[in-house]
Amino acid sequence: MHPDHNYKLTLKWTGNKGTGTSSYRAYDRSHLISVDNKVPIKGSADPVFHGDKTLHNPEDLLLASLSACHMMSYLHVCVKNGIIVTDYTDNATGIMKVNDDGSGHFVEVTLNPVVKITDETLIEKANELHKEANKLCFIANSVNFPVKHKGETTI
Repeated sequence: MHPDHNYKLTLKWTGNKGTGTSSYRAYDRSHLISVDNKVPIKGSADPVFHGDKTLHNPEDLLLASLSACHMMSYLHVCVKNGIIVTDYTDNATGIMKVNDDGSGHFVEVTLNPVVKITDETLIEKANELHKEANKLCFIANSVNFPVKHKGETTI
């Protein structure tokens, strides 16, 4: 059995305009995410929820986590299978539903990685490895909605 991995961050609300949450529009949704020895991330809510459109929101970060985790898992399985990847770009998309009571949840994420490899004879295998990478991805294994992938491999 492998040891547990522990993660820690500090999230600080920075959106108090002087009257706190005295009304729904009296405050910003801005916040700062800090992890020791890493560049801080300025965040806010999605603009639909009165956030700053120039800052990352939790939905962006969830999508980014899924995309990055899949990429790292995919690169790992490529190494194990003798596939040399020279470029990887993912244009990930996610769908979130908002319920009448204001709650909400993601219903699916689709990863669209475009991968370049060096050996044309391994394109089919490279495409198949997205399934194995999905099984290994820690973040995909932690969510309760499907994480689909539509990989494209070129030379």
